[in-house]
Amino acid sequence: MTGSPRLSLRIDLSNGARLGPGKAQLLSLIEEHGSIRAAGAAMGMSYRRAWLLADEINRMFKEPSIFTRHGGRSGGGAGLTPFGETLLGACRRMDAESRKALQTDLAWLESMQSVEFAGGRKGDDEG
Repeated sequence: MTGSPRLSLRIDLSNGARLGPGKAQLLSLIEEHGSIRAAGAAMGMSYRRAWLLADEINRMFKEPSIFTRHGGRSGGGAGLTPFGETLLGACRRMDAESRKALQTDLAWLESMQSVEFAGGRKGDDEG
């Protein structure tokens, strides 16, 4: 058996929005690449899927997280608004703090894994 248990933090907001690792990764990659298209490609998703996810992120909160620039002489692109930068920082902090808080329990779970178990159902994220 290789690797340690993975922990995924997903927050279900009262307005029905969900903030999880996929949206945080998209924000991070938009920040890194300066493009929704490039961020989506880095995640293995179509431009349309990345754009729809970016639009959803922008509608989840009182302020938008992502800005876009239309093409032209200087070219198009995207980036994070000041709120988006703060949101990404909060996502990273919450992820790190949850891993730190659960480190002992995750190590215990890892030590208790059955080596005979071959894996669960694909796409089973409910636990």
